[in-house]
Amino acid sequence: MRIVSFGFQTWGRKTLQALIDSGHDVVLAVTHPASEQSYKAIWSDSVEELAREHGIPVHLTERADAETIDLVKRAEPDVIVVNSWYTWMPPELYNLPPHGTLNLHDSLLPKFTGFSPVLWALISGESEFGLTVHRMDEQLDTGDILVQHSLPIGPEATGTELVLAGMELIPGAVREALHALETGTAVWRPQDKTQRTYFHKRSERDSRIDWRTHAVDLERFVRALSEPYPRAFSYYRGEKIEVLAARVSEARYGGTPGRVIVQEGGGTVVCGPDAYRGNPGLVLTRVRTSDGVERSGAEFFTRGGYLTDSPE
Repeated sequence: MRIVSFGFQTWGRKTLQALIDSGHDVVLAVTHPASEQSYKAIWSDSVEELAREHGIPVHLTERADAETIDLVKRAEPDVIVVNSWYTWMPPELYNLPPHGTLNLHDSLLPKFTGFSPVLWALISGESEFGLTVHRMDEQLDTGDILVQHSLPIGPEATGTELVLAGMELIPGAVREALHALETGTAVWRPQDKTQRTYFHKRSERDSRIDWRTHAVDLERFVRALSEPYPRAFSYYRGEKIEVLAARVSEARYGGTPGRVIVQEGGGTVVCGPDAYRGNPGLVLTRVRTSDGVERSGAEFFTRGGYLTDSPE
């Protein structure tokens, strides 16, 4: 089969490598120009470089414009394969090949359509996540499913660890999908739209800790926002504090949410919601201050006070 690849950064490169390894003819690689996005620096492996190493024609563009559509038409692909493409694709393009366009999305669709699905799955308390290969249609991540593989979310897993594990599903899923198309054995499963969940693109504000949230949820929140993602943060005595490591307290504590109250097991306990009932608190064991220095929670929080939503 003749294949056109659309993709960017590490996800797109991993997918292009899988297409190359499949033995099919990759006739064009479309990718975005190199980016300076800071927190995605470790995910910035070049699709362009890999394509040129293998003699594959490359088209650099920010969007699927008229020139892009014309190039794809002239390439005459049997299928387009997409992973980590950040702009809209028109029906004229994704319906062009005989087999249409396959999109790889790192969630178990129809759950977690949209952006940063692995992080949102961990934050939301899901027990598993995965990779879905589906047919592109007019909505975001809603097309019929061809291949889907899942992985468990362990009790100590970080967001970065899960993202890396999910990438390892790409080669097998690509091989399985292409084999199904090539042999005519593809079975398409429509998504149950009533089960769809959509999560928006994350911004810095979404990393701010809400101390009205229960400690069990906040512990996952801290693990999800591991390097290189913007870390979970709060403010303490006017200074922005990033929380690098935390755990749920062994004892139960009552008090105002955000109150720094006591030491426990090498960390400092911060109160959560339902002050009059007494609930587990979040034990901050490792933090990073605004000067970039990492400190233990027990050593840093020696004066009590409150962690707040904004500088005070």
